[in-house]
Amino acid sequence: MIRFSDDKLAKVQEIIARYPEGKQKSALLPVLHLAQESFGNWLDVPVMDYVASLLSLEPIEVYEVATFYSMYNLKPVGKYLFEVCQTGPCMVSGSDDIIAYIGEKLGIKPGETTADGLFTLKTVECLGACGYAPMMQLGKHFREHLTKEKVDAIIAECRSNAAANN
Repeated sequence: MIRFSDDKLAKVQEIIARYPEGKQKSALLPVLHLAQESFGNWLDVPVMDYVASLLSLEPIEVYEVATFYSMYNLKPVGKYLFEVCQTGPCMVSGSDDIIAYIGEKLGIKPGETTADGLFTLKTVECLGACGYAPMMQLGKHFREHLTKEKVDAIIAECRSNAAANN
């Protein structure tokens, strides 16, 4: 059964309390973030249904939001999620080449995860850092002015961190 821990449930109640009575839908984005963090870094249908029940929403209201925003993962992702911007400024600066290069290096296409579960490649819309194109988000950090050499270094860094944490 899907259920937040008591401390996470208290956090959900704290988030809901930020908004006026009857406006609990306003808490949806932060509660989805908490759910994704709590349940394996992705949102499957039972998790989204649970969030809907906590916020007294119809499940479709949660699905609409979760499928709209790229920051929510609707299937399992690797330990390292490469979210490469593919909007105009990044594209003009070579993001298509970077996406292809990452795919070639890792043997995956956008939306796929490596067999070892380490890497997922995802294309996203504008991350708001057009002056640093081409760029990607890796966890909470932006990786900017990407080149093939920088991509190689990022992949090596991730593999090294994964090996050190095993």
